[in-house]
Amino acid sequence: MMLLLAVLCVLYVWSPATLIGGQGSSTNIIPRKKVPRSSNGGHLFREEGVWNYTTMLLREDLNVLILGARETIFALDLDDITVRKAMVNWPVTEQKQKECSIKGKDATNDCKNYVRILHKRDDDRMYVCGTNAFSPTCVYMSYVSGELKLDNKQEDGKGKCPFDPFQRYASEMVDGALYSATSLNFLGSDPVMMRSTDEIVRTDFTRTWLNEPNFVHMAHIPEGDSSPEGDDDKIYLFFSETAVEYDSFSKVDVSRIARVCKGDMGGLRTLQKKWTSFLKARLDCPFLKINLPLLVQDVFQLCQDDWTTCIFYAVFTLQLDSSEYSAVCAYKIEDIKMVFSKSKFKTPVTVETSFVKWVMYSGEVPDPRPGACIDNHAREKSINKSLDLPDKTLQFIRDKPLMDQAVKAIGQRPLLVKTGIAFTRIVVATATALNGSSHQVMFIGTKNGSVLKAVNYEGEMVIMEEIQLFEPSQPIKILRLSNTKQKLYVGSEVGVVQLSISECGRYHTCLDCVLARDPYCGWDLKEGQCSTINSIHRTRISTVIQSLSDGDTSRCPPIGGSKPVNIWFIHGNSVKLWCQPYSNLAQVHWKVNGKLIRPSDTFQILSDSLMILNASAEASGYYTCSSVERKYEAQHVAYDLQMWSGSGTAASIHDVKEKENTLVAMVVILSLILATLVIWNLYKGYLPLPCCHSRVKDMANRNVDESFSASQAQQHKVASPTVNLNSNNNYANNQRYSISRETDRLSTTVGSSGQISVRYRDDESEI
Repeated sequence: MMLLLAVLCVLYVWSPATLIGGQGSSTNIIPRKKVPRSSNGGHLFREEGVWNYTTMLLREDLNVLILGARETIFALDLDDITVRKAMVNWPVTEQKQKECSIKGKDATNDCKNYVRILHKRDDDRMYVCGTNAFSPTCVYMSYVSGELKLDNKQEDGKGKCPFDPFQRYASEMVDGALYSATSLNFLGSDPVMMRSTDEIVRTDFTRTWLNEPNFVHMAHIPEGDSSPEGDDDKIYLFFSETAVEYDSFSKVDVSRIARVCKGDMGGLRTLQKKWTSFLKARLDCPFLKINLPLLVQDVFQLCQDDWTTCIFYAVFTLQLDSSEYSAVCAYKIEDIKMVFSKSKFKTPVTVETSFVKWVMYSGEVPDPRPGACIDNHAREKSINKSLDLPDKTLQFIRDKPLMDQAVKAIGQRPLLVKTGIAFTRIVVATATALNGSSHQVMFIGTKNGSVLKAVNYEGEMVIMEEIQLFEPSQPIKILRLSNTKQKLYVGSEVGVVQLSISECGRYHTCLDCVLARDPYCGWDLKEGQCSTINSIHRTRISTVIQSLSDGDTSRCPPIGGSKPVNIWFIHGNSVKLWCQPYSNLAQVHWKVNGKLIRPSDTFQILSDSLMILNASAEASGYYTCSSVERKYEAQHVAYDLQMWSGSGTAASIHDVKEKENTLVAMVVILSLILATLVIWNLYKGYLPLPCCHSRVKDMANRNVDESFSASQAQQHKVASPTVNLNSNNNYANNQRYSISRETDRLSTTVGSSGQISVRYRDDESEI
């Protein structure tokens, strides 16, 4: 019975009905523009022989981007990353590489030093860790006088940096202490969340705490600042793991958020040097009404003012490898805090002696509350540090770190759902519009090497651009945002790209600029261009057009009609008229002589052109192509299409047939003349037939002198016809050559397929 239910569950998950229609979010949001790599306006940095550009530290105080790669660390100019200011190599030793290879790892790829940890310390030095051929090592690094220098003293990196260069991890530097989430052994089987200080504190080695986790992100939230409860700062960890609470024959992964208190020192007897505040909860992102939970891939923390305004933006994908469904969900810090401080706990219950089922715990909860930080309530009980916590509280949290309630997304629905593409990373910037309103702009990295630029307008998600960064495509491995530079830094295996977050110059007309609904951009009527909104524009709102809510272009200057292009075609051929819409969201409308064209046997409307099949004289006319987006129409191009005649003017079918008949008659007459000349020459014997050759020879032998005289006379007689014959042949050849040239000229116009295909782009008509 259980097996049958499992099969039905899988069928339900895979059924088309479960993959159609999100909970209030469209899965078919099309990027308004697709920007190819050749015109993305970015800067690309890559070094020959160097790979895996996946660790970054923005040092805006030094105006450099510290970039960690395989066995190399770079310092790049923040304004232009193609300018390399410094570089330092950090290779593995031959001995380390040999030891790694002996243990069964690939010497070429695995047994290298991949830089994984880059953090700034308060003393201006940087803390750097690398995998070092499956022997993690950390070192201090400085950037002085334009040079990167690694200290000679190295530290053991176990628990700080992953052994495996391709295993996910997370880390954060808080008040000089490194918080990390990675594996503690060579095999990657001992996951740990750890604080590296003189007194190391870490998670317990139990499946109840961490069960085959995939670490994603770590964040410090200063909840102790101005806290009326006297609370402590928190370190939040986002990850996915194999769920212990689900009844299933196969493993089911879930997304989690966990937290610990910054001041946690572990317990006195129970949980010695272990977290006494480790709690975790399921991270919920409802999507497509499917049973299998989504898995978190990346998280970005955005705080507008103080910590109470912090929002976590997270990207999710399905845990089915064959499907590319992705979502973005957002979470308020207040909702997260409420789950950990108010929600009930889950507890394991043994069923039928061997099976463990997790259910909501309804018994008495010890005081102080398990997992809580030391606050005013605890201090009233003379508990001033975690070492003072009673064993009853510690034993409870050791066995029951999982909360019963899940952390719900804002609005209990995704901000964005996308099909056909897998999200990998996310950062979020705040843009101030012309009217002073703030909008959160999401930059989402994808598996196919592009970045989506998207914004949510009161529940309506708009993807303004899909920017392609790498060719051939490479998954986006890291995104970093500089608010001071208004730049985005994107890393992959093969290189790093720097982008401006506001490329308003890509919008060439007022209509295109306003319909983009980009909060960074507005059409400056005074300058006649799409400009990045700044404080100057806000002082003269009347001369700048921006409409984010509905893309209202009514204030845009009128656009004149396009200059028509003259196109000729031959009767019976097919004609292709080009028209590229300026937006993926625009609908193309074709008209002929002012009448809307509908698809038919004659007309085929393609995404970028109009095909006229078996064109006749009725196809002649004035054609226009317009784009219609959000009810606003703009003409792109116009064609004056006429059927070809010999004189290069428009011709009717009758005229064409008449000229064809005349040409045939001329050919027939020339052929008859040629045949008459040949017959006449044969008759006179000027062109002897093979059968008569022997008789002519005998006559010559009888009378040589007479034959010689006759020969002289014949040459004199034949001279005139021969000239005439050549003259006639030249005339015929000239006629044929003239016709051939005309035919070649038409073939050049029509093309090798006999089809006129004119591609036209007029700057005056582009939008």
